[in-house]
Amino acid sequence: MTIQNFDVQPLFAIPYFRANLSHAISKEQIEYIKSFKMLPNQQNMISENLSIFEDPKLASIKKAVQEALDIYAKEVMGIEQKLYVTQSWSLINNPNIGMHTHSHSNSIVSGSLYYAELPAPVSRMVFDKHTTYRQLVINPSNDKQNIYNTPINVVTPQTHDILLFPSELTHQVEPNLSDKPRYSIAFNCFVKGKLGDLRDVSQLTL
Repeated sequence: MTIQNFDVQPLFAIPYFRANLSHAISKEQIEYIKSFKMLPNQQNMISENLSIFEDPKLASIKKAVQEALDIYAKEVMGIEQKLYVTQSWSLINNPNIGMHTHSHSNSIVSGSLYYAELPAPVSRMVFDKHTTYRQLVINPSNDKQNIYNTPINVVTPQTHDILLFPSELTHQVEPNLSDKPRYSIAFNCFVKGKLGDLRDVSQLTL
């Protein structure tokens, strides 16, 4: 006898969040961010200032990012605690430059904001579901890849998009194959509020 019917259901899912913040970004702010002092960062360039959302000139962007974080906390994570930005910095990927594979330590949610026009072809973000070294590499055949078994997934950002995702998720950025710089902002977030339970002696106030 052979199996005629079977069922496959998801146990877990890893989300990413996308919204457009064009309403909160002005041309003056774009040029202002582009003028930040930049430092070498392995492959690309990173701003010397690692708390750019604290700049009063970027108040509207900070407010919009916080609104996105509030939605993510409530609707995606389903939590009562509040997410807040711990660090924020700008990045420049010059032509032929990408971003190395990495994840974000001491952070719960990380994000990218594509505040300036993205050059074509748009470099994608490549996410890897494996967060540790893989002793065995057993990948599905190309024609059998699906949401259950694929080791990687890609997201193509659009200008003025904000993307939010779990900080533990390993990711990289494809090389910039255009002849123009690729500008973006990255940031990390943590939670504040009460975690755990008092009577269970696990309560923590952040």
